[in-house]
Amino acid sequence: MEELLRDPELTRNARLLTSYVPGINALDLERMHPSGQVTGLFMQPEFAIAQREGRFRALPMSYAGFVRHINEQVNVDLAVIQLSPPDENGMCSLGPSVEFAPTVLRKARRRLGLINMQTPVVRGSYTVRFDSLDYVCEVDTPIPVYDVPADSGTEAIARHIAPLIEDGTVLQTGLGKVPTALMSMLRDRRGLKLHSGMLSDGLLELAAAGALDMNYLHTSCVLVGSHSFYERIRDFHPLRVVGCDISHDPVLLAKLDRFVTVNSALEVDLFGQCNLETTRGAAVSGCGGAPDFARAGRMSLGGNSIIALHATHKHGSRIVPMLGPQTVATLSRVDVDFVVTEYGVARLKGASVHERAEALIQIAAPEYRSELQDAWRLIASRL
Repeated sequence: MEELLRDPELTRNARLLTSYVPGINALDLERMHPSGQVTGLFMQPEFAIAQREGRFRALPMSYAGFVRHINEQVNVDLAVIQLSPPDENGMCSLGPSVEFAPTVLRKARRRLGLINMQTPVVRGSYTVRFDSLDYVCEVDTPIPVYDVPADSGTEAIARHIAPLIEDGTVLQTGLGKVPTALMSMLRDRRGLKLHSGMLSDGLLELAAAGALDMNYLHTSCVLVGSHSFYERIRDFHPLRVVGCDISHDPVLLAKLDRFVTVNSALEVDLFGQCNLETTRGAAVSGCGGAPDFARAGRMSLGGNSIIALHATHKHGSRIVPMLGPQTVATLSRVDVDFVVTEYGVARLKGASVHERAEALIQIAAPEYRSELQDAWRLIASRL
């Protein structure tokens, strides 16, 4: 990508399909040729002009939906994938990042393998035969490092979530401060199984504490973490790094009992609807795999769908009366069992419309609760 962006002429009339994730991958669209176009899953504030001009196409679909989209609607002229050097059997590993590569490779007319000397060979990761590549380029590029330390607010949220996760749970978390803090609070659990879209250093921390079921193939489509994590994960045996066609497969997820999913949100309204994508009307992200996992956790036998968020942001409360007219409802109210802030846990599971609203008001920041109560009385009078 850096080479393509070196000269705008290199992206004249180009059509690029990517799953770049904000905070991990950077993409400067303004360096592309005006006729070039990028399609992706995650909107970012700096893409706003490009989106309005049609130079960036944000697809409003989950990871499972994107797999279907690639299979049914995308023709791939060239797939560019990062691989480890081939082993003695001529196999190259995708290492810590598989995501949509298997699906794309099945559709691609041509394959370019970036053989990166720094890509770790991860046991259980997807592999590609070296001789199946049409083009090869050797590179020596550092793997992105991800390190988000927890703070007191996220630790408080994690402390409220931890009692909802029992021994033997199949657990999904995303990336961020809350998952980082949560992993450190689950070290006394036993028999945990991890099935997630992304896993980080917490995986090995739980293993070292004896909290994981070491007979279970812990599953993710991406591993991202510290330099030490990449070194140590090479020889972690009970692990598979798979494509999103497996990690987010609704049929497979439906078979997971005691599946507890923990995802974040930007806003939650008093009905339990969750906005994961917009801030004050501006698109800032995408839904990722949250809809796939939240629905699976909600429907799992013995499972739960948990949404975790801070009670406030710099403009006010994240618990709002109703999602606004320019706000996206990424998760419907039927896909959430618990909402957690630093002020406590709102149990939506089995609660009526009015009981849900009351529970959510009680975990809002204290200075906003009276305002929320007044707003709910007006909403309730019309129900």
